[in-house]
Amino acid sequence: MSPDNARRALSALRARVNAAGPALLEDGLPIAPTVLDRAGILRTARARHHFPFHTGPAPEHLAVCQAWGWLFAPDGRVLVLLEPDTGAACLPGGTPEPQDSDDPQVTLRREALEEAAARFDEPLLLGHLTDPGEPHIRLRYAAALTRLGFPPVDPATGRTYLRILATPEQALELFDWGEPAAEQLTAVHQARTRLAIPRALPQPVTELADDALTLW
Repeated sequence: MSPDNARRALSALRARVNAAGPALLEDGLPIAPTVLDRAGILRTARARHHFPFHTGPAPEHLAVCQAWGWLFAPDGRVLVLLEPDTGAACLPGGTPEPQDSDDPQVTLRREALEEAAARFDEPLLLGHLTDPGEPHIRLRYAAALTRLGFPPVDPATGRTYLRILATPEQALELFDWGEPAAEQLTAVHQARTRLAIPRALPQPVTELADDALTLW
């Protein structure tokens, strides 16, 4: 594909994910770029995580290697982090550290605070992902956001993530999770209902302001 056509294809894909209608292009680039354009979303290959998803308690004999959270705003959208250098997207969360005392909820709270200055209510366990051939699991939680501070510098990477609100469906388009993503999405909406949070209406993603605290 020629560079011009590649720019057009990426612009069209970002416009579809953003759900704001057609994008007007000049030389293959949008005249009014969105945060997805500015971050360069999808310009690099998405990390492939086609891991089976399981609801219910995690097996005690498997170590937890990751805890990520679907953190809901009051309108039903979720917090997504965009890596400024590569355009990669992820949910808040990360890898357990010794100071977490083997508590994955502590890991999730610490990572969400370090990456996004995000705080949240009591999380609900959605389930876990297994990696065939590996003796560990990846936990997935859902919770209601209660506070966002100024975007911090992540001590693990030295970078400051861009923070956006997206519908869960938009978030999944930014990830490469394969067929198991459908089962996880079902669990996400079941948890959203338990949290008494409405289903998000289709709408463009929203970049969260850097110059003021956002409180709920």
